[in-house]
Amino acid sequence: MTKEIIRTQNAPAPAHTFSQGIKKGPILQVSGQGPMDPETEKYIGEGDVRVQTRRTLENVKAILEAGGSSVEDVVMFRVYLTKREDFPAMNEVYGEFIRENVPSGQLPCRTTVFVDLPHEVMLVEIDAQAVTA
Repeated sequence: MTKEIIRTQNAPAPAHTFSQGIKKGPILQVSGQGPMDPETEKYIGEGDVRVQTRRTLENVKAILEAGGSSVEDVVMFRVYLTKREDFPAMNEVYGEFIRENVPSGQLPCRTTVFVDLPHEVMLVEIDAQAVTA
């Protein structure tokens, strides 16, 4: 089984030595995405975890779709936050996004951890793993 590199201009280009996504068989792993606008290649929503969470999830979605998958196919999201107090706002935006993009109502798994992130402006980073038939 070979690996397929997933690449789209609808999400930010990787800034380091990794792929936006990798597909192997039915599994699609999306690298951690942040709140960067793919058109301007600039971080958005400085200080606003709601804006950053939505942009980050849209970036993940773009990579999923480029790999022939969807948010409906995600089995696991991992959310990395820099501030514990941002959890309620992130969770609200995440919930709205899931309701919009998972019409079956079969919710994906999720883990949330609190960390330092590579760029000071980043309040959130999210990765995902999807399985397609």
